[in-house]
Amino acid sequence: MAYLLTKTEKNMVNKILFMLFLLTTVSVCSSAQETGKATYYGKKMHGRNTASGIRYHNDSLTCAHRTYPFGTLLKVKNLNNNKEVIVKVTDRGPFGKRYIIDLSYCAAKEIDMLRAGIATVEVYVYTPIEIPLRVEDEIKPHWDIEMAMPNNVCPDAMDISKSSSKESRSK
Repeated sequence: MAYLLTKTEKNMVNKILFMLFLLTTVSVCSSAQETGKATYYGKKMHGRNTASGIRYHNDSLTCAHRTYPFGTLLKVKNLNNNKEVIVKVTDRGPFGKRYIIDLSYCAAKEIDMLRAGIATVEVYVYTPIEIPLRVEDEIKPHWDIEMAMPNNVCPDAMDISKSSSKESRSK
């Protein structure tokens, strides 16, 4: 038994298929990677506010990107040496049209681009995969309470007089 569609039903099916095609295309394109040049923040930027309102630190794994929302995690791959780093978008930029991303000093160091100053990179959205942990009731810790006490593991850990004298020497 064959079911024949009317003209209006065919139009409706075609519209639904077209919408599904558009949604699929948009989702694939939004997760696509960008390839281009990257730079990194100079040390003068340390301690200044970024566009997101948080302070920039040289030792943080952050970046500036023109379009990705603040807080987006990006994986940046240096195409010269295949080193990768995951950074968080905290700022807007770069403002030079030739560049696609500005990395923090630490992120640039991770992918080994400090000497060159500019690197060809591939950038794409990083989505961490959460692996569920199965907790079993029968598993019990098998450690001795005495071993977990700081004084037994590291006798100097609880000695306040030694730690304060070390701090005063370092100042």
